[in-house]
Amino acid sequence: MRAADGLVGSRLPAALLVLGGLLLWETLQPFLPLFRQGTGTPWQRLRHGTGNVAFGLLNALVIRFGFLGVWMASMEWSQAHHFGVLRWIGASEWMRWTLAILLLDFWTYTWHRLNHTIPLLWRFHHLHHSDRQMDVTTASRFHLGEIVLSSLARVPLLALLGCDLNHLALYEILLLAVVQFHHANIALPNSIDRLLRTVIVTPHLHKVHHSVVLAEQNSNFSSLFSWWDRAARTLRLARDLSVITFGVQEPVQEPPRRR
Repeated sequence: MRAADGLVGSRLPAALLVLGGLLLWETLQPFLPLFRQGTGTPWQRLRHGTGNVAFGLLNALVIRFGFLGVWMASMEWSQAHHFGVLRWIGASEWMRWTLAILLLDFWTYTWHRLNHTIPLLWRFHHLHHSDRQMDVTTASRFHLGEIVLSSLARVPLLALLGCDLNHLALYEILLLAVVQFHHANIALPNSIDRLLRTVIVTPHLHKVHHSVVLAEQNSNFSSLFSWWDRAARTLRLARDLSVITFGVQEPVQEPPRRR
């Protein structure tokens, strides 16, 4: 399992580095006054963040010991049988890397959108959206049921794509960094956010997605690259992010529907 350990090992330092940097940023220059002036205390922020990170650690252990080996077996089977899209098209090495990242991210967009559409999936994904004080630690706040289902769905997906472990490792590192970035309680100057969101998901886009307003929740499903929302016409901007309210509307058992 040396290759598997390498995958986990490459993600952990990157995750801690980005998490630490964003925690410092949102402490020194927070966008919304979370855990301040009637919205909480530093102690509540610590409890909030610790709880969210605990979800992430539990999920990481489940993936490492419950699914990583199965993912590797799926990719090894694909390689041994010359199976998968990336093998069938006979692309060059750099094109395979590019297509692997794009196809993995398109699946992430699709899976996220399904979590807002299918009642069973929404029951689990609801936990992520229930955080009313979204900050960088919310990026780790996922129900174990969602992690298990998404990990199971990846088994045939990885074989079908024909990607290898290095492709998956790079995608996971990029995804983790951007997901933490756009969950953080920060804001960029409009000009910079506007430029970045032509390629990746920015804090502006994802704050809209975490709004309690259903029409806004049903938008901005992209996780790494933002162009999937443009192509599917699910991109949505907000005029004033400072008045946004995070959370979900009840009942829990129903996904937010399009109006």
